Amino acid sequence: MSNTRAGRKEWVGLAVLALPSLLVSIDLFVLLLAVPRLSGDLAASSTEQLWIIDIYGFLLSGFLITMGAVGDRLGRRRLLFGGAAVFGVASVAAAYATDPILLIAARALLGIAGAALGPTTLALIFSMFREPKQRATAVGVWLTSLMGGSAIGPVVGGVLLAHFWWGSVFLIAVPAMVLLLALGPALLPRDERVADGPKAPLDLVSVALSLAAILPAVYGIKELARHGADRPVPLAALVFGLLVAVVFVRRQRALDDPLVDFRLFGRPTFRTALGSMFVNTMLPGATMVLITQYLLLVAGYPPLRAGLAMLPAVAAGILSTQIAPLAARRIRPAPLIAGGLAISVAGLLLLAVAGDPAAVITGFALFNVGAGPLVTQGTGIVVGAVPPSRAGSAASLAQTANEFGFALGVAVLGSVAAAVYRAAAPAGAGDSLATAPAALLDGARAAYTDGLHVVAAISAVAIAITALLCLRTLRHLPRVGQQPAAQEREPVLKQ
Repeated sequence: MSNTRAGRKEWVGLAVLALPSLLVSIDLFVLLLAVPRLSGDLAASSTEQLWIIDIYGFLLSGFLITMGAVGDRLGRRRLLFGGAAVFGVASVAAAYATDPILLIAARALLGIAGAALGPTTLALIFSMFREPKQRATAVGVWLTSLMGGSAIGPVVGGVLLAHFWWGSVFLIAVPAMVLLLALGPALLPRDERVADGPKAPLDLVSVALSLAAILPAVYGIKELARHGADRPVPLAALVFGLLVAVVFVRRQRALDDPLVDFRLFGRPTFRTALGSMFVNTMLPGATMVLITQYLLLVAGYPPLRAGLAMLPAVAAGILSTQIAPLAARRIRPAPLIAGGLAISVAGLLLLAVAGDPAAVITGFALFNVGAGPLVTQGTGIVVGAVPPSRAGSAASLAQTANEFGFALGVAVLGSVAAAVYRAAAPAGAGDSLATAPAALLDGARAAYTDGLHVVAAISAVAIAITALLCLRTLRHLPRVGQQPAAQEREPVLKQ
């Protein structure tokens, strides 16, 4: 790989790429505050409300792998511009939807377009920034934009809804997409066919299998988290998705140009980095959901104050993703990632004993600080494991793992927290704190806090094990910008 340093054009191009990524992330969260108002205006039923919220995330998760492979074949820039155009049009359609079905359809289109933007953006960053130190910094900026979206989404939604109608929460994406389409052609590298790129056309059977595996699995996981394991349809959907996933994996192993190259999982560094990011999303993702409910239902914060109370933790995570690439120039990935995760463990242990909101927010902030090195270095390891021509597929795999990790964490650890609550809550308090009678609120709040403590403790143990695994498996990797010794080299996968 060339060590040509990126110039001003590439850095301006990064800003153009980061802004749409920020807006795609915002779109996952900005709708939550608007649902009550739009539901009244559109006369949406409870089922339609759920689909309005969930359809975006479902299709975003389901199409990531497909869009990564399409970008590697069609061209990342072409797919990025196409996705941006569709995202802008779908945002306008969502803003001016006149009934729930139209809004659901627009949100579905937004999810598919968002899946086109994510992996292509990361693949283009790897193409634009060839020098390792610059690349690490650029990935950190991109990750910051994604994290920033999750943080400011509810705040932006609250501000817009205070002054405008509910459709305004969708229109904020339009200027960013217009900017990308206007400036992108001059700033982003042209699509070029390379010798080691995918040669076979996209295998449509694999596309169908991937969707038939991911969509039912994500639906099943989310519904089980929402309603528990006593409903047969979500459980059947999850089992069906897993069975199709087995068929999908077998087909990929038989293809010369697969949608996902599962040979990568034979490499310890790749599977450790990807698995660690999965765990890092799964466990604390559920903890974040529980913390939000803690601030609302236990601490009694109003929604806006609860959202603002989470900002220090998000700011800590953003700062960490900016500092981690600089630290990686002096510290090898193994001790850097493991050291960061040790800070995360300390934060989770504080959460496991926290008795007031200040301690809860401090513990979560410590976790976010520690996660920065894993997120930035892990992304580089995963995408760097393949030739540049296949970076889109690798990027989509990393993002799909994160989507699954979050959904699975909420389902599994949410169930653990619910079980602890039911065991510790006073008789008659009900199955959740939100429905507990006023006379039993003190005991119900204490029971909910116990559930948060147990989940944080479980997460601390799992993150500690992950840190030890990274320290052992990634020990041969050099620091950023340093050439590995001959015996430490792990070649990029070729066809």
